[in-house]
Amino acid sequence: MTLSHRAHVRPVVTASDVPAPSAEDAVRRAQLGDVDAFAILYRLHAPAIHALARRMLGDEAAAREMVQDIFVRAWERLASFRGESAFGTWLHRLGVNLILNQLRVAKRELARFIEDEGDDESPAVGAPDHSVEARIDLDAAVARLPAGARTVFVLHDIEGYAHDEIAQMLGLAPGTIRAQLWRARRQLMRYLDA
Repeated sequence: MTLSHRAHVRPVVTASDVPAPSAEDAVRRAQLGDVDAFAILYRLHAPAIHALARRMLGDEAAAREMVQDIFVRAWERLASFRGESAFGTWLHRLGVNLILNQLRVAKRELARFIEDEGDDESPAVGAPDHSVEARIDLDAAVARLPAGARTVFVLHDIEGYAHDEIAQMLGLAPGTIRAQLWRARRQLMRYLDA
């Protein structure tokens, strides 16, 4: 092959050579019904949503199921996303709201079956025995917290919501949120020091 012949050869373009669409473009395309664009959004945001669900629910299987529920709801409500915030922020808030709703429903169902709900500070009855390695793991310790304390701790200390925002989300007084947070931190220190 001569040098002049090579100049006329066109390079082959592969799928990996084509730049991935931007997140904004993927959102716009997904809003128009493009399932592949929504799959891109899923791959971008699923790890963060999974971490949020795992921390708030304290259960891996429930977290995986909740991730699916959150993305199904996001697909259904995608038309309501107006771009006033980042898609990840909108999705995160949607996830928090769905998880809080599930926790409320679970609490109501539990209250129907148990006359005395017991002290919210005590660990759950039948909580699994955790190994030494798991006790020093923050995620495992957070998962051991009672649901109310865990929710407040995750929303405040991990997700960065203010006391007033959490109070509004949960329908509680800000003072109650501060007390729950204090209890959660105290209990976490016990778990991590054990």
